[in-house]
Amino acid sequence: MTTPAPSPAAPLSYRHNGMVCTDHTLDVPLDHARADGGPTITLFAREVVAAEHEHRELPLLLWLQGGPGGHAERPNAAGAWLRRALKDYRVVLMDQRGTGRSTPADRRTLAVHADAAAAAKYLGHFRADAIVRDAELLRRRLCGDRPWTVLGQSFGGFCALTYLSLAPEGLERVLITGGLPTLTGHADDVYRAAYRRTLVHNARYFDRYPGDQRLAEAVAAHLAANDVRMPSGERLSVRRFQTMGITFGTASGFDTLHYLLESAFVDGARGPELSDAFLRGVDSVVSFAPRPLFAVLHEPIYAQGGRATDWSAHRIRKEFPEFDAEGPGPLRFTGEMIYPWQFEEDPALVPLRETADLLAQRTDWPALYDLDRLADNHVPVTAAVYYDDLFVDREQSLATADLVRGLRPWITNTHAHDGVRADPAVLGRLLDMAAGRI
Repeated sequence: MTTPAPSPAAPLSYRHNGMVCTDHTLDVPLDHARADGGPTITLFAREVVAAEHEHRELPLLLWLQGGPGGHAERPNAAGAWLRRALKDYRVVLMDQRGTGRSTPADRRTLAVHADAAAAAKYLGHFRADAIVRDAELLRRRLCGDRPWTVLGQSFGGFCALTYLSLAPEGLERVLITGGLPTLTGHADDVYRAAYRRTLVHNARYFDRYPGDQRLAEAVAAHLAANDVRMPSGERLSVRRFQTMGITFGTASGFDTLHYLLESAFVDGARGPELSDAFLRGVDSVVSFAPRPLFAVLHEPIYAQGGRATDWSAHRIRKEFPEFDAEGPGPLRFTGEMIYPWQFEEDPALVPLRETADLLAQRTDWPALYDLDRLADNHVPVTAAVYYDDLFVDREQSLATADLVRGLRPWITNTHAHDGVRADPAVLGRLLDMAAGRI
């Protein structure tokens, strides 16, 4: 006799690596603004508690993942921030809508919509405002009327500020790491600053590894002269190779690219060829198959105020000829930018090109931040601002910090953008700041 599968809504618990994990699912409205509820999607979250605290009534901490389009971490080997958080909290790892086990949105699932316009309308409900409304339903499911603490990393910090704008009553305190966005700036302002920072990171990279300039240009020349395919079968173009600069923003980013480049060429039957090891390593960075929403929604997360983003990063790039691979200067890598041609070269994105175009032209996006409410904020907020952050502009972050009442920034050049994952001291300091211990 076959045992029936449990209901998707029934919490499932298991023990793993010194933690007790409980899986939760619930149905949430696709459009929280619809009075009749409308269609629903599934929201998934995993509650984690240290085994020694299993029966203690600890407060809850919601982890808001960076992104957009990234699912919450899986606690197969708890990272530094999670181990630190589990000393004081039950941690809730919520897959933001469209990611992980929360009704995924990708080229396969979005194909069920009648056309690109229907898919674009659907994805219009996948920004920070909807993520916050989902979180509020989850909070009420897990802890009733009690507020919880939110830890927002990168885009998760953007969501945290939207949370403070829409539902501050649900928050005990807010901790942000590398995630204070501009509250009023257009996407053009974001990417113009991002290109400047990316040039600085290029200079630092090639200062550390001066021999890599020659190697990078040799790779680019080889790609320009040959139809090079990655092990996945996708062609690697020069401009796609340039997007490897997105690795510069992490703690190990410079080393990751350097060790790939040093093994780029092998002697093949027809002379120098790019090695499979190199091409596989590049593919793991440049493919959006694991997180297509990062590409589709990367500019819409900045959209408000009645202006279209209109492929901002693509347009603003023309102001920076240093990134022209065919120009006279040395090759430079781009950073956290999304381009329309990526929807022509990446098979995970090709079916979504028209949908992405429609999102890029949309002008009626709702506001994500309530400036008056933030100016009168009463929730304790502490935020790590990384001085040399590739992904989030320091000056824009500090301008935002000035607009949020009671927000305490911690400016540091000790950590990279993902510092909270590598060093438990980052979270520890933010908690101490929030509690008034420092």
